[in-house]
Amino acid sequence: MKRATRIRPIVADESGMTLVEMLVAAMMSVIIVAASCAMLISSVRDQPALSKKAQNVTTARYQLERVVHELRNGVQIETGTSASKVVLLAQVRRTTCGGAPMTDPNAEPIQCQVTYQCSGSSCTRTEAGVTTIAFSGIGDTSVFCFVPSEGEDPTMCGAPKTEGESVVSTYIGVNLQVPNPEGPGLLTISDGATLRTAAFSS
Repeated sequence: MKRATRIRPIVADESGMTLVEMLVAAMMSVIIVAASCAMLISSVRDQPALSKKAQNVTTARYQLERVVHELRNGVQIETGTSASKVVLLAQVRRTTCGGAPMTDPNAEPIQCQVTYQCSGSSCTRTEAGVTTIAFSGIGDTSVFCFVPSEGEDPTMCGAPKTEGESVVSTYIGVNLQVPNPEGPGLLTISDGATLRTAAFSS
């Protein structure tokens, strides 16, 4: 008599992963997670520097706006002016040159000599012996240019034009180079102003 053999039923889905496949998948997961963590750590470390650069650009724009406003109220550019130095006779709203600001909005401004001088990574503003920081964190001290200029084309911004002992330039351009927050190198922020009183009198 023949012995009956038990036949194992075939299950519809017996697919799965082998041990080798599991190890490969685990290693790939570890590599992906490690790479993601490295990118996250790098971003966190770089964020303060990027924020500082962006803040420097914002500060430079604010400082530039203040200086250009004062240049616009200028009366005359004095001798001794160059690309890194501006000596200016300007109208200021102070009680005395270098003194306290005026509190009366109807009071007439007074004329004072104001000097902007750049060296190193900053520019200072001096009025009647009182010196303050006007710009900081700049990459080049050649900040100022003038029109009319001494160049072949006097309408191009350049060195101040003089006639005898007087400077006849009436426009001052200001170019600030600050660290670029979006990459290497420097970012140039430019503005300028025509001396309002000089323009009216010419």
